[in-house]
Amino acid sequence: MKIKKLFIALFFLIAAVILLNSFGVAQAEFPQNDLLFPADPEGCTVIIVGKDASVDGSVMSTHTCDCGMCDWTFRYVPAADHKAGSVRKIYHISQYVTWPPSKGLKWEKYKDDYTGTDIPQVLHTCAYIHGMFGYMNENQVAIGESTIGCRSKLRNTTPSALIDLTTLTQLGMERAKTARDAIKIMGSLAEKYGYGFNDGGEMLAVSDPKEVWIFEIMPVGPLWTPKSDKPGALWCAQRVPDDHVSVCPNESRIGEIDLENPDYFMASSNVISLAVKNGYYDPESGEPFSWKKTYSPSETSASLSGGSRARMWRFFDLAAPSKNFSPDTLNMEFPFSVKPDKKISVQDVMNLTRDKYQGTEFDPGEGLRGGPFSNPNYHPRPVRVEGETYNTPRTIGVNRAEYTTITQVRDWLPNPIGGILWLSFGAQDTACYMPLYIGITEIPMSFQVGDHWEFNRKSSRWAFDYVDFHTQVAYSHAIQDVKKAQEKWESRTIERIPAIDALALDLYKKDPAKAVEFLTDFSNSHANSVVNAWWKLGDDLLVKYRGLSIYNKISRKKANLPYPEWWLKEMIRFHNLKPREKKK
Repeated sequence: MKIKKLFIALFFLIAAVILLNSFGVAQAEFPQNDLLFPADPEGCTVIIVGKDASVDGSVMSTHTCDCGMCDWTFRYVPAADHKAGSVRKIYHISQYVTWPPSKGLKWEKYKDDYTGTDIPQVLHTCAYIHGMFGYMNENQVAIGESTIGCRSKLRNTTPSALIDLTTLTQLGMERAKTARDAIKIMGSLAEKYGYGFNDGGEMLAVSDPKEVWIFEIMPVGPLWTPKSDKPGALWCAQRVPDDHVSVCPNESRIGEIDLENPDYFMASSNVISLAVKNGYYDPESGEPFSWKKTYSPSETSASLSGGSRARMWRFFDLAAPSKNFSPDTLNMEFPFSVKPDKKISVQDVMNLTRDKYQGTEFDPGEGLRGGPFSNPNYHPRPVRVEGETYNTPRTIGVNRAEYTTITQVRDWLPNPIGGILWLSFGAQDTACYMPLYIGITEIPMSFQVGDHWEFNRKSSRWAFDYVDFHTQVAYSHAIQDVKKAQEKWESRTIERIPAIDALALDLYKKDPAKAVEFLTDFSNSHANSVVNAWWKLGDDLLVKYRGLSIYNKISRKKANLPYPEWWLKEMIRFHNLKPREKKK
C-alpha cells in the first residue's frame, strides 16, 4: 500500500514538473503565454570573424565562459581508433555542477551520471581540447558558445533528452572534419536522441579554416520521446559571409532563413512546422518567418536596458563605426553580420573581449560607479535598493569570467600547425592569452586542476585571480602594470607566431612527429612561463599598492595614492566636511 501511494505521489510530482516546463510561471511577456527561458541570460559572449574579415586570412571565434562558479579546468583528449560495432556511452554533463577536489575532478566525476544509453561509435575519434565545451579538434573544427534561451514550453528537462550541450560539443569534436560536418552531426544526433536535460536554447559558433557558421539549437518540449518518430531537437544554422564579422551576446542571431540556399542555411525538418503547431508563427499572416523572433524573441536595446544588454550594440559600433548604429536600436533589429570598417587581427579580438564600454554613456568605470580609481568591476550585475532593482552595464569583458577562448584556424598551414586555441584564465582585463597549437599532445597540468573554493598554487587559474584581486584595490593605477605584462607576454608572442609557424612547418615537411613535439614543447613551456610571470606580478602588485600607497621599488620611497579631485569634492559634500581653519 505504501509503495502504491509513493508511486501516485511521484506520478503527480512528475506531472507538475512537466506542466511547469510547458507553460512557465509568469505569463506576461508573450501573447502565447510562453516565457523565454532563461528570461535574461547573462552568460557568454561570442565574437566571430570570417576569413576575409581578418588581417591574416584566419577564421576566428571566441567564447567567454561567464559563470562565476563553474569548473574552469581543461583537458586534451587524444585521437582513438575503435573496432566496428563499438559503442559510445552518453553521459549527462551539467555546465554548472562542480565537486570539491577531495571528491574528484569534474572530468572524471561526470561519468557518475551515465544515462544508461550507448550510441554507435565511429571508427576514428579525433583528438581535441575541451574545457566547459569542446573547443577545437585535430581538423581545425572549432566551437564558441553562448546561451540564448528558448520559450519555456520547449524546455525538456526529462530523461528523454539524452544529449545536453557539453556532450553535444564533445560528439561534434570527436567526429567532425569540417564545420558543416559538425553541424550536421550535432543536429542529427540531437534529433535522434533528444536534446536538452541540462540545457535550453544555445548558440554555437562552428568554424573551420574555410568558414564559420552560427548554429542555434533548442529542445522540443518535455513530452517528446524517441518513440514519437519526430525530431528530438529544433535547430537552425546560418553561415557568416567570409568578409563579415558577427557577435552573439546571449541573444538569438538568426533571422529570416532561406533553406533553398544550402550554402548559407541549414535547419532541422521541424523548423517551421513546430512554430505553427505551437502558435508561434502563422504562415497565412503574410509575415516572413524569422527564427529569432519566433523562438527566442527579446524586445530590448542598449538604452532601454540601461546598458545591461548593450553588448550587441557595442560590438557592432566598434567593428563598423561608419554605420552609426544607435544604442536605441532594438537588439532584434541588428543585422546578422556586418563587414567591418577595417580588417581585424587576433590582437583586436583580444581587445574586444576586454572591452568595458570605455568612453560611452554605459562606461561602468566613470563617476561614482567606478569609485576614486575608475574601477569598472564593482557592479557587474543589477543592484537592488529599497525594493527596487536598477540595471548596471553588462560589459563584454566581465570579472566573473572563468576563462576566455579565441579559436584561430588557418587554411594555409597543415592542421597541427594551423589551429591555435588562445586561452585566458579569469577576468579578461587582468589575464593573458596563451597559445595552444592544436597539434599538441598534452597541456600543462596546472590547466587541469583548480576549484573556486580552495586556493591552489598548482592551478593556473589562481595565478590570474591573484593578479586580479590585487588590481581591484587601486584599479586605475594597477591596471597599467598589468597592461605592461600583457604587452610583454601577449603582444610579443603574437609577433613571434609567424616564426613559430615557419619552424614547425619546416619540421613537419621532414617529420610530422617532430613538428608535433616542437609545438607541444613550445605551447606548454610558454604557458608555464606566463603562469609563473603572473604569480610574480601578483606579488609585485601586493608590495606596490599595499596600504593604499605606492611603494617605489627603485627609489625605495613611498607615496600616497593620488585621489581624483572630483571624488574628493563628492566626499566633502556628502559628509559635509569643513576646511581647516587657516593660520593667522
